[in-house]
Amino acid sequence: MPYRTVVAEQPIAIRNSWNAVRDHARTYQDFTYVYPVISRRSRGLSIGINLNPDKVCNFDCVYCEVDRKTPGKVRTVDLEQVRDELLWLIDHAQSGGLAREAKFADAPPEVSREVRDIAFSGDGEPTMVHDFDACVRCVVDVLHERGLDRTKIVLITDAAGLDKASVKLGLELMDANRGEIWGKLDAGTEPYYRLVNRSAVKFERILSNLRETALARPIVIQSLFLRMHGEIMPAAELREYCARLNEIVAAGGRISEVHAYTIARPVPEPWATRLEPAELHSLAETIRASTGLRVEEFP
Repeated sequence: MPYRTVVAEQPIAIRNSWNAVRDHARTYQDFTYVYPVISRRSRGLSIGINLNPDKVCNFDCVYCEVDRKTPGKVRTVDLEQVRDELLWLIDHAQSGGLAREAKFADAPPEVSREVRDIAFSGDGEPTMVHDFDACVRCVVDVLHERGLDRTKIVLITDAAGLDKASVKLGLELMDANRGEIWGKLDAGTEPYYRLVNRSAVKFERILSNLRETALARPIVIQSLFLRMHGEIMPAAELREYCARLNEIVAAGGRISEVHAYTIARPVPEPWATRLEPAELHSLAETIRASTGLRVEEFP
């Protein structure tokens, strides 16, 4: 019989000082695809699924933590292995095994036992796989098998692939199973987007995909703010960023909230540095005042 946990009425406050919060490594034991993290934005244990162990991505963000100089493990996704790894890790967490591991030992045991979400987030863009809908179906089946009807499925995406047919099918399946889409938007203009995200994908495609996806269901906008070469996002760029959010809403799109966060762990580019909590708060206040949206801060 699988272990069951009681879902807390109020999530425990997640502390940046915990080892499991500071370390979001996408490697765990000898697994290829599945890994556990304590996530501030998930407010507890998030089990990640890395659909990009080959480290292929259509963005090259200046703040990306992935070491792309070291070759990835495999080029394909074996869904049977994903299923086996996910089942084992869920059982391991719920039995208290994860809480006894050194990395998770400084967090309250109950944090490592309750699976808050299963997140498609890895060493590249999850929607680049050719059968994203099958990947979602795999997770849905595992959650049903373990009776985790309150556990969310989260897609953390740069939004470049949200217009693909298999992705749209996957999103519809997520809609029926407590799914959430966290779509990246780090800029308000094409030039700043090129500076931060360094992608060949046109900025207009990102905006269009976010808008069309938000027309079908509420989405979360995830935005990382930082200093580049010592400079914070210019005021004019922040106004343009807010204008892009307002355009999505004006078109009928639904934004449930904005996640405003900054760099939390070491990144390859030494000139990409984190904001101080007060700086992030100031940006978040501007977004609230300019858009009327709910903004969650993760300094």
